[in-house]
Order: sequence, then C-alpha cells, then structure tokens
Amino acid sequence: MQTHIATTPFGRRPMSLAMVAAQKEADGIPEGETVDKWRVYRDLCEGKSLVGVGDRALAILAALLSFYPDDHLSQDNGLVVFPSNRQLALRAHGMSEVTLRRHLAALVENGIIIRRDSPNGKRYARKGREGGVEEAFGFSLAPLLARAAEFAAAAESVRADNHALKLMRERITLYRRDIAKLIETGIDEDAHGDWKGLWQSFREIVTALPRRATTAELEPFVTALGDLRQDVDKLLEKHINIQNMNGKACLNERQYSNSNTNDIIELEPASEKDRGSDTSQSGQGGAAQTYPLGLILRACPDIVDYAVDGIGNWREFMTTTAQVRGYLGVSPSAYAEALEILGQESTAIVIACILQRAQDINSAGGYLRALTEKARAGDFSVGPMLMATLKTNSSRSRLAG
Repeated sequence: MQTHIATTPFGRRPMSLAMVAAQKEADGIPEGETVDKWRVYRDLCEGKSLVGVGDRALAILAALLSFYPDDHLSQDNGLVVFPSNRQLALRAHGMSEVTLRRHLAALVENGIIIRRDSPNGKRYARKGREGGVEEAFGFSLAPLLARAAEFAAAAESVRADNHALKLMRERITLYRRDIAKLIETGIDEDAHGDWKGLWQSFREIVTALPRRATTAELEPFVTALGDLRQDVDKLLEKHINIQNMNGKACLNERQYSNSNTNDIIELEPASEKDRGSDTSQSGQGGAAQTYPLGLILRACPDIVDYAVDGIGNWREFMTTTAQVRGYLGVSPSAYAEALEILGQESTAIVIACILQRAQDINSAGGYLRALTEKARAGDFSVGPMLMATLKTNSSRSRLAG
C-alpha cells in the first residue's frame, strides 16, 4: 500500500520548521518497526510535562488512536486515521469543535501527529481495486512510532523525579515527627538546653514548607531539619551522659545513704528556711514548695491515678505532671513558656489543678498559656488557684458522701 504524503497543510494553515522536522523524522522510521499504541500513549501521558502537551490534547490523541484498527502501530498497516471532526468530538466526550481544532493544532505543533491533507482539505481514504486502502488523507500517527523511545525516556525521567520527590517528602515527614517528639522528651526530662528556641526554629521551618515543590526546592528544608535534628540529639546525648555520671556517683555513695527509704507525705507547711531555698528555684508564679505536698494532693487527687507507684515526694509529683501535660494536649511550647515564667514547681501544681478541673476546661493548652501571660504581668499566683481547687474538691466530696 502506498500512502500519499502531503508536504504542506491545506488552506491558510501555516507551515513551520517543526512540522518539516516531524515529517522528516517520520520518513526515517526503520522498516518493520512496530510499537504498542497504548503503551506509547501511557508514556506520553506520564512524560507530558517534558514533551509540552496538555491533558485536553492528550484526550484528542486518545480519540485518534481509537480510530486506528490495530493495537500496534506499523507502517505495514498504514499510519493515517481520517475521522471527521464530528466523529472525533463524540469520542472526545463531546468536546466543542473550536476546542477540538485548537488541541489538534497543539498536537501538530508538538510533532506528535502530522497532517496529511487532501487537495480539498477533506479527510478520507481511497480504496484500490482489491479493496485495500490505496491513499488516505487525515492525521498520520507516524511520529508516535518514530518518537516512541523519546516518550518512554521522558516517562522514565518523570517517574524518577516523582520517586525522588516522594523519598524527600518522606524524609521531611520523619524529621518533623522525630524533632517534635525529641524536643518534647527534652522538656519532659528537664534536660538543659534552649528547648523553646529549638521549638520556635522548628516551627519556622515547618511553616515555610511549600505545599507543592520540586526536589530542588525542598533540599534546603531537608538540610535545615537535618541540622536541627543534630542539635536536638546533641542536647539529649549530653543529658544522658550527665544522668549516667550521676547514677555512677549514687552507686559509689550508696553505702552512706539513709537506710530509711519510706517517703512521708508532708502535711505541715514548710519551714521558713525551706521556703527561702525553694523560692530561689521558682519563677514569677511564686514559690511552689511553700505549699505542702499533702495539701496539693488533697486538692488534686486525680493526679495520683497517673503515677506509676503513687506520689510520695516532690520529684514523683513533678515527673507525673510532666507526663500528664501530654495527656491534656498541652503543647511543648506552651509547657516550656510556663516553666520559664512560673517555675517548675508552680507549673506542676497548675497542671495538677487543670487535670482536676479538666471537665470544665475546653483547651488545657490555651488555659495554661493564659495563666502564663497573667503571671508574666504579675496578675497570677498559684496559691488562690490551689485553694479554689481544694475548696471545689472538698465540696464535691461532701456531696458525693
């Protein structure tokens, strides 16, 4: 079968060097070359960003391929399809003729199809005496056969870029999770370090992350998060080393320790000497240990339920409240700010009071931030809050009894 090849388009349609190059490339297809038409189409869909073709143009191409009778493109079977605009629009889901012409022109300009125009511009096929197609005028799919390897390479490149982007986003997700939890651990363990500053740096990086970005655009964020992760790791490692040293010292001096290991809950106010020493360790919220631990536990008995082995001293009390902070939904930044302004002991009492009144508080984190701001301005102290919680709890106990 011989197919007529028109070198120029019909009517006022212009000719371009790109169209000449596409025709020359199509003429150079090796004899016997064949390719699966839908495989080429899938490669083109995946690599469309590199080829420079849009979704609507690809929909038109799919409609054109549906008019090709075989699954494999081959010169032996002819490469020209000749549907009318009406038939083509129907297979393109009812696309308007104006839109159809625009996207057909885009396919031609991108060298994906070639116009094989008849003398009068109509699309048709002329059959020979034996019934086979002798000449056909319409759209040649030869560029799909000639550029199949190019489209496959473009698709592979896009797949590789998408895979690299996926891996980078996974790294960012892991960094975000790890850094947030490690900072929270540092605050919970009362490790030495600027945890508030680290948290602010972390939030600045996360807030600046673009929702849609390329691999190159995300690289600076991965680097910044990696450096921040190293800073957090160093602080925690230093804290672990200090704990190990203290543990060894305690083992060496255990023979001099007091043999009476039973802790007694304080029920009397601390002495003036104790108050003076505790006040130096508290923030603006007041000296927490001026209030007996027994009084605090009577006001906030619910905190005992969260302790592993009960609460018998201040260290166990503060350790338990640090854990409860996470259960209440108080963010690490709100907790760090409260520690800075109120002090460790006062913050522990406030969290115990918030837990006791949890059913009456919508947002524990927001409530703690509000109290911290009041303390910063000198308008809050822990005493009235503790007494009010004690009074409320005593009233509920009497009603329950």
